[in-house]
Amino acid sequence: MSSLFDDPDPAAIPGANAPALSVSELSAGVKRTIEGAFDHVRVRGEVGRVSRPRSGHIYLDLKDDRAVLATICWKGAAARLQVQPEEGMEVIATGRLTTFPGQSRYQLIIESMEPAGVGALMAMLDKRRRALDAEGLFAPERKRPLPFLPLVIGVVTSPSGAVIRDILHRLADRFPRTVLVWPVAVQGDRCAAEVAAAINGFNALPAGGPIPRPNVLIVARGGGSLEDLWGFNEEIVVRAAAASAIPLISAVGHETDNTLIDLAADMRAPTPTAAAELAVPVRADLMAALAGLDERRMRAIARALSDRRTRLRDLARALPRPEQLLAERIQRLDALGDRLPRALAAFAAVKRNQIARGPAARFAPGLLSGSLARRRDRLEDRGARLSPALTRLAVRAAERLGAVIARLRPAQMVSAIARERTSLTQVGARLDRAGAQTTRRARDRLDAAARLLEGYSHRATLARGFAIVRLEGGGTLISADAAPEGTAINVEFATGPRLAARALGPTTGAPAPARKAQHKPKARSGTQGSLF
Repeated sequence: MSSLFDDPDPAAIPGANAPALSVSELSAGVKRTIEGAFDHVRVRGEVGRVSRPRSGHIYLDLKDDRAVLATICWKGAAARLQVQPEEGMEVIATGRLTTFPGQSRYQLIIESMEPAGVGALMAMLDKRRRALDAEGLFAPERKRPLPFLPLVIGVVTSPSGAVIRDILHRLADRFPRTVLVWPVAVQGDRCAAEVAAAINGFNALPAGGPIPRPNVLIVARGGGSLEDLWGFNEEIVVRAAAASAIPLISAVGHETDNTLIDLAADMRAPTPTAAAELAVPVRADLMAALAGLDERRMRAIARALSDRRTRLRDLARALPRPEQLLAERIQRLDALGDRLPRALAAFAAVKRNQIARGPAARFAPGLLSGSLARRRDRLEDRGARLSPALTRLAVRAAERLGAVIARLRPAQMVSAIARERTSLTQVGARLDRAGAQTTRRARDRLDAAARLLEGYSHRATLARGFAIVRLEGGGTLISADAAPEGTAINVEFATGPRLAARALGPTTGAPAPARKAQHKPKARSGTQGSLF
């Protein structure tokens, strides 16, 4: 029986004949085996620890619920990564598997990395973008300009986030406006439906209603991952934004984030704060611009007035003086003024002759005198008849009064007599007044007719030194051509008898010198000598 401390038989141990390898040899063999079998692999996992030394390489762990894989991304590959790994991010890493003999562990050398599921989401997003673009929802001609200064701004966002505070603060700094907030969920399953309902709800507000209708809309949300912003890529949100009658500004995510609502909106803002800046201008800038325009207007007006004043002075120098313009007309006026009295006298003579020969000749002074005499006779006759008429009227009234007194009792008679006496007195006073008024009116008409007769009478004209020349056979002589030489004429003056004369014919040039008076035989009684 052998002892426990005896050496075992080498032939009895399995693999006892295999050669002994060094640690380095074994590590090198394992490395060759692993690199040969796993020279290109894609591994999906959650990013754990991330280390970035100064060398520029990235060391991180990929893990799932049962294992951890150490990975390395060399500096050159790290610069080409589309996304930078962060702890907690689920990614798909592509590379090759190798070992690190110094620590007896295997590790993955990463050549590229992408978020897990991003490829599928991006493919679906690109397909949806192309389909909506084919419908024309992203066409530039559908974009509407934003109002220069909206009165009401509608904001679709979460009421509890920092986005709405940034928008309100920016609007207060630039140009305070009325802001209506429609609270919505900005991520999750309810996000797309609530955002679309908010856009449609703002557009459904009636103009002039109890709730003011916004002039511009802002759809805003802070930054986040593709999954967080996915609600703004939904088709219902894109169609609501494209169909909005109110101009819409999209301010979803940060400047590097892109969603489909950005393409359908009328304007895209890189941040919610930038959306507020796009919505309203700066009030101070407007006031400064207005002041500048007003200053330019005043300068333009002053320059225009100065130019016109200079132009007016230049034109004034070319105009003649007023006295030069009026000199000729003043001379003509003086000449016409000298001719006016003679022309008036001639015109009056012509009109007087026309009246004497025309229908007005029927209103001769004799006719007017006869009419006035007849009217005076009728007036005197009526005046003479008025007194007997009044007497007869008084007698008849007294008779009626006596008859009434006879029928009345003494007391009644006294009152009746008093009334009749009063009535009679009033009637007499009225008759006196009526007679006086009738006489006065008749006298006034008579005086007016006398004045009219005197005005039409040619005696007043003769009294001013004029004379009437008549032909011996009858008719008034109004022209020298109508009295040839030797025609017998009569000359009537204002006073005295008419003078008989003979016409010597018309004369021309200066009057002939007066001839020396010659003694002529005395005319026979009853005739007048010739004045010429």
